[in-house]
Amino acid sequence: MIKNAPLGQHGLIASQIGLGCMGMSEFYGETDEKESLRTLSRALDLGVNFWDTSDIYGPHKNEILLAKILKDRRKEVVLATKFGIVRDPNDPSVRGLNGTPEYCQKACEASLLRLGIDEIDLYYLHRVDPNTPIEETVGAMADLISQGKVRYLGLSEAAASTLQRACAVHPISALQTEYSLWSRDPEAEIIPTCRALGIGFVPYSPLSRGFLSGEIRSIDDFAADDYRRISPRFQGENFQKNLDLVEKIKALAEVKHCTPSQLALAWVLAQGEDFFPIPGTKRVKYLEENAAAAEVVLTSEDLEAIEKIAPKGIAAGERYGAIAMKSVNV
Repeated sequence: MIKNAPLGQHGLIASQIGLGCMGMSEFYGETDEKESLRTLSRALDLGVNFWDTSDIYGPHKNEILLAKILKDRRKEVVLATKFGIVRDPNDPSVRGLNGTPEYCQKACEASLLRLGIDEIDLYYLHRVDPNTPIEETVGAMADLISQGKVRYLGLSEAAASTLQRACAVHPISALQTEYSLWSRDPEAEIIPTCRALGIGFVPYSPLSRGFLSGEIRSIDDFAADDYRRISPRFQGENFQKNLDLVEKIKALAEVKHCTPSQLALAWVLAQGEDFFPIPGTKRVKYLEENAAAAEVVLTSEDLEAIEKIAPKGIAAGERYGAIAMKSVNV
């Protein structure tokens, strides 16, 4: 069973390895609802109770999917969902940001309805809206707590200064930001700020969108509609350079008698007890593999070896395209 621990310093308790549910509904090729439901049920059996979704995954389909399990096992789940990214109903590839108080209230009520629940455990602002002061957005999110619709608040891809401003309005329990062996930028300012403010750190894409699994060998391994086909780190020379890094991770994993994914996850967990990675998967096989990473113990020598082959900034290419990069670390 996965260990539960305090996420942030305000009372929220969650499993230290969570489950990113996005790929069950969109972005990573073909979906399989039956397998996704099996994966969700198996996650709870393993103690992986910290589930991450958003109103834009699908759009809306992911929350509706999770509702099918929540109907019978709500008390077992620590549920996080998000609002703030708005997708055009006529063209979901077109996106905007909305952190206004009015939209916050509307989005939360819509998520509750889709999820079939009365209260969201952790409600994130998915991306910071540059046109709405963070104080106004967080104030509206705090109102949701007063209304009994939300228990704890989180932000996603927020800069250190934004976190400080947000916490002046209401305690923030979690910050969700991309972090892995090839995405270590948060180490400079964001992680120290989280620790100073008592905010738990939730790394998404801790397996680098599956690249650190060691199973991706070519761009042709992806379905035609897989997001990674247009991701900068999976393009041209970047792909090969990043593949070389994976080969080194695989070699270390063999020495530790674990998979590359497990080594990468164990490394994230080793960064501190305030780290709660949420590797995404839509298959039981990979869920079980990820959960077993909790049993991988890395020595100081192991960590030094990993640092030598994967120092900060080792990844080739940006983690998103130019437009999407404008909405991270805001």
